[in-house]
Amino acid sequence: MNVLRKLKSFYHLSNDFKGLLLEAYLYLAWARILKLRKFGKVATSLGTQMMETSHLFDPDKRRVMKEVSLAIHMMSTYTFWESQCLVKAITGMKMLEKRGIESTLYLGTAKDEKGEFVAHAWLRSGPFYVSGSEGMEKFTVVATFAKEISAKKIEGEQYG
Repeated sequence: MNVLRKLKSFYHLSNDFKGLLLEAYLYLAWARILKLRKFGKVATSLGTQMMETSHLFDPDKRRVMKEVSLAIHMMSTYTFWESQCLVKAITGMKMLEKRGIESTLYLGTAKDEKGEFVAHAWLRSGPFYVSGSEGMEKFTVVATFAKEISAKKIEGEQYG
């Protein structure tokens, strides 16, 4: 019954959001493959290291950011591979970049209750946290990657 209810819910979604869900699923797979590579090679594709994008709010992009965030969180529960914080953050960065929206990926470390080092990643665009905001305050930021969108790139491409 649960599967039927989910299929029925999916059927009633807009075609645009269904496409966004498919895109999120594909980027989650791509980001998981990237995670298998050495981080030094991947880091160059994440943006300008140790920089941040603006915290200013663009109300015209709020809906898109919320939909991207929702699509990532929904689809990450359906992947048969691990789709945790770093995979979600990279996915969000790529989806926002495609739509001409800047973002900053944060990497943080902390110690858990056993004294072991743990890592976390989260993604921010303007003042909005697209992924990984849960528990981020417990982590010390060790790296940031700013994905800035140039005006030249936006003029030459259509984002939708």
